Amino acid sequence: MTSSIASLKYTMEQLNRYLALAIFIFGSVGNILNCLVLSQRKLRSHPCAAIFLASSFLSLICILIGVPPRMLTGWNVDPTNTIHIVCKLYAFIVFSTRTMAIWLITLATIDRWLISSTQAYRRRMSNMENVKRAIFIIVILSSISYCYILYCFAANIIDAPMSCYGKTGTCRLVTDLMYTFVTTVIPLILMIIFGVLTVSNVRNMRSRVRVHYTVAAVARIPSTVRIAKLKTIDHKLLRMLIIQILLLIVLCIPQPIQELFITLKPPGSGSEYDDALNTFLYNIELLIAFIANGIPFYIYTLAGGKIFRTTFLDTMKSAAEKIICE
Repeated sequence: MTSSIASLKYTMEQLNRYLALAIFIFGSVGNILNCLVLSQRKLRSHPCAAIFLASSFLSLICILIGVPPRMLTGWNVDPTNTIHIVCKLYAFIVFSTRTMAIWLITLATIDRWLISSTQAYRRRMSNMENVKRAIFIIVILSSISYCYILYCFAANIIDAPMSCYGKTGTCRLVTDLMYTFVTTVIPLILMIIFGVLTVSNVRNMRSRVRVHYTVAAVARIPSTVRIAKLKTIDHKLLRMLIIQILLLIVLCIPQPIQELFITLKPPGSGSEYDDALNTFLYNIELLIAFIANGIPFYIYTLAGGKIFRTTFLDTMKSAAEKIICE
């Protein structure tokens, strides 16, 4: 039993040291490249691309603030474990920025549903003004939702999977419920619903295009009814979005489940091995959740088609030319 507990602790330390470092590197680089590519003129005028840009920026903040303490925990020098104000700010920034990022992906799903609609008034709702307004609302509401953390979280907590944790049972339960429903379950359910509706819209649109094109061909009248749009940026953004939703479901669900389990069965209520196992699983799932903030660039590169990759290569070429000239 003692050797098993020691093995779990050693493995957790190694993962916090080296897996967290890998997540920090590929997540930071990926989100920085995302911000550079999505801010280019070719993409930034598209509402969905603007949402992806804002989400990438917030994911970058989440990784830059959230992952280094995980690495330092592996070396037992994490300041969030011992300094109250650092703990409170760390928890607030990580929870709020992750919530903002995932709700922005939800907003992107809704935007794809609007732009793929056969009804003109819905398509007109997908514009930059509405997107900017929605981004502002998401940022404000996400910040307000987790303001209580500045009171509830504290360092040097003993009966918890981390030293920086909710200081009372009520604080922990509120955090678990907020993270489970506000940050994870509700936005993922909305993503699935609007994702299905968007796919349905695209299929209906293609059917309408085929019928219209056939009638026009018989009458010898050229038709361009939304054929180009189905094969350009909108279609690529939809594919990027669907893949990201599927990965978010896989990567984000485990952590809130484990948090609720720990709150309902806190450390000390079971054996020492059970406590060690729960702490180990919690730390693993915490790192997995950070992976969700670090993978968007790689999804966009693989699933974004020629448009995203061409923009990325043009951006890199332009940056290289500027460096050489200087």
